[in-house]
Amino acid sequence: MSNNNTIAGWVLAGGIAALGFSILSGKYFHAGKHERPEVMGYVIEGVETSGGADAGPSIEALLQTADAAAGEKVFAKCAACHTINQGGANGVGPNLWDTMGKPHGHVAGFAYSDALKSIPGNWDWTAMDAWLTSPRKYANGTKMTFAGLGKAEDRANLMVYLNAQGSNIPLPPPPAAEEPAAEEAEAEAGTEAEAEEAVEADAAAAEE
Repeated sequence: MSNNNTIAGWVLAGGIAALGFSILSGKYFHAGKHERPEVMGYVIEGVETSGGADAGPSIEALLQTADAAAGEKVFAKCAACHTINQGGANGVGPNLWDTMGKPHGHVAGFAYSDALKSIPGNWDWTAMDAWLTSPRKYANGTKMTFAGLGKAEDRANLMVYLNAQGSNIPLPPPPAAEEPAAEEAEAEAGTEAEAEEAVEADAAAAEE
């Protein structure tokens, strides 16, 4: 009986040793390797991903139906650094009252970065859209640390809200409707010609 117990003990000990060796060797060969999960846990606003995003409607089209009330909610992301009321004080960022249509760096007394002050032109719809998409790309070297708004709808809503705060510049014209492709135009012309020939043929047959 004692011999059987001894053999069973050695077999059990051997199995435990083999299992431990397997675990240790696995950790050794994978040490220092960090495997990326197949699906990332969250999306960082404004950071581009490798897969191309759907272009969707143009910003000009989105502005035609943008909602200032929705834009006010988006502005909550900006309120930590900016005031927007008339005569409001500058904070980490400048006061944004009456900003749309104004030159870059127009707020007196605010220390803008040289990167932003060096950009010519005004805060029109195109410029503001590019800035809100990625401040760092728009003005390389800007002090602004906000990554940007990845959703075009959010940018359009925010811009009409900003515009309603003392600016009221006109919206850009809606994008022109696309003309039919040349092939479609030719196909339509061919169909009309065939219809006319059929009518003429029926009329000729009726006369006979």
